[in-house]
Amino acid sequence: MIRACLLAVSALALALPAAAQDGEARAREILRTTPLIDGHNDLPWALRQGYGSDPYAVDLATNLDETTRLHTDIPRLRAGGVGGQFWSVYVPASLTPVDAAKATFEQVNVVRRMVAAHPETFELATTADDVVRIHRAGRIASLMGIEGGYSIADSLGLLREFHEAGVRYMTLTHSRTTTWADSATDAPKWGGLSPFGEDVVREMNRLGMLVDLSHVSEETMIDAMRVSEAPVIFSHSSARGVTDHPRNVPDSVLRAMAGDGGVVMVTFVPGFISSAQVDWTKRLEAEAMRLGVSPGGTPTDPRLTAWADANPRPNATLADVVAHIQHVREVAGIDHVGLGGDFDGISSLPEDVEGVDAYPRILAALMAAGWSEADIRKLAGENILRVMRVTEAVAASKGGERPSLAVMPAAGSPD
Repeated sequence: MIRACLLAVSALALALPAAAQDGEARAREILRTTPLIDGHNDLPWALRQGYGSDPYAVDLATNLDETTRLHTDIPRLRAGGVGGQFWSVYVPASLTPVDAAKATFEQVNVVRRMVAAHPETFELATTADDVVRIHRAGRIASLMGIEGGYSIADSLGLLREFHEAGVRYMTLTHSRTTTWADSATDAPKWGGLSPFGEDVVREMNRLGMLVDLSHVSEETMIDAMRVSEAPVIFSHSSARGVTDHPRNVPDSVLRAMAGDGGVVMVTFVPGFISSAQVDWTKRLEAEAMRLGVSPGGTPTDPRLTAWADANPRPNATLADVVAHIQHVREVAGIDHVGLGGDFDGISSLPEDVEGVDAYPRILAALMAAGWSEADIRKLAGENILRVMRVTEAVAASKGGERPSLAVMPAAGSPD
């Protein structure tokens, strides 16, 4: 009897990898005709930080998994079935607005030079039709998104110039509250959007630029959905109903966003998707407070390091990613969920999601949980393509409107 049980367990262990491989192969087949569009990848910033903003300083045509700390390269993009990528043209919130605007234009140039360095793989895209055409041609559609409204330096003129340069979404804040919008991870100042922040959203609608609500406070989410005539997106956020972190989207907003027609592109950041990691971070912060030291991003005080060694940070897993995707679907609906990994913007990743080649594994896990091929196509790319097309239609309907001349009120003056 024991021998029979052992044989059965061995057979199951052999069957599971085979089933996983079959699921991944099926996922890749789906992605041949439906582009998988990832909402957020920080490779341009990684190139700036590690390679002097030189796309030729690292061979992206080589699998870099073993030789660099990058999560992204062309072989793994191909293995992951990525057909469209929003490259983040992120710069830090610590920069002054003018310096941020300058650095963001430099990041736009990094993306353009990266695309030019690999024309057989990448092509710039600015519309949904561009994405479909480029994918059909066998290349990866390369779009751009600003991560932080401080990059426009309180200027709608600069917003228009970024749009002219090819930027197709702007995340209204990053980690800090801006001069016109509250962040999820900073003290609120406006109770959401200021009047000028509302003007920014209206001008984004007129231009056809996606309004991205990752990083913003719940009040900013609600204000932006109220003001925007086009559906909003969350380019890289997960579900607060699964993991209670301010960077995630609460269920009330998920329901409202569904009515608005938007999409939450689920992110893979371990600290956002693993409740065990959130709890660990709270315990670390409590220990740091007890010791009278700063926890920082990584503990440096020897006493805090000793605590972290004795209490290892738990790992996030592919199952955590799946749980967040499932929750967004259950609360908002299948038409309102997408993927936004945040690869190369974070120092660690969930187990089995270590690079951009992970997408077929994620899709295979969802299909094993009962997702249909039609469901997978919506998640992978059809949902965000729909939002892009609606946003483009809103902009087309405003073709006769003049650019907004709204200006940020001077400091100390009434709004």
